[in-house]
Amino acid sequence: MGQKVNPHLIRLKTVFDWDSRWFDERRYRETVLEDHILRKTLIERLRSAGVAKVEIERSINSVKIIVFVSRPGVVIGRGGSGHEELKRFVAAFFKEHRKEKQKPKVDIQIEPVKEPNLDAVLVARNVADQISKRLPFKRVLNQNAERVMASGAKGVRIMLSGRIGGSDIGRREKIQQGTVPLSTIRENIAFAALPAMTKKGYIGVKVWINRPEGK
Repeated sequence: MGQKVNPHLIRLKTVFDWDSRWFDERRYRETVLEDHILRKTLIERLRSAGVAKVEIERSINSVKIIVFVSRPGVVIGRGGSGHEELKRFVAAFFKEHRKEKQKPKVDIQIEPVKEPNLDAVLVARNVADQISKRLPFKRVLNQNAERVMASGAKGVRIMLSGRIGGSDIGRREKIQQGTVPLSTIRENIAFAALPAMTKKGYIGVKVWINRPEGK
């Protein structure tokens, strides 16, 4: 079970909550697609700030967006100018993607990530960026695993798959430190899967982090 099911999925409402919190029976299909495009757009736009997660809460006439970033100062900007610009960008997004005349009231909340080295998305993105820069993969795996364990994790597993190091045949390389029990639903397992683009093609990066309670 642990190797076939997304570790985040099987822990919904046990350890994790949904990233989108709303229900609109009339516009369900359109709203799901709108959430997906908005989340993807914000992650790309705020890439330099280190986006870990984007949560979306909807009510009748308002949308609350909570962005978790490792560098909140980059998003907020001097005197809050970046925050206001982001708010205008999201308002323009809804104006473009919605046919209705009435547009929702937008509220954006920026939350800092307390420990970036315990966030699987940020660790996976860091590994992917380093692999794309053609750094030695063994050094990348060792350094990131040690950094995660030094931040207080119970265990970490990082896996690469593809034409690692430009080899002709694809293979898998992984490192694990500590314990990562994927079958135990009570454990707080953070998971992320991201691609790393290299000259020889994509290399898949997967990260599992067994976080301590309350993290």
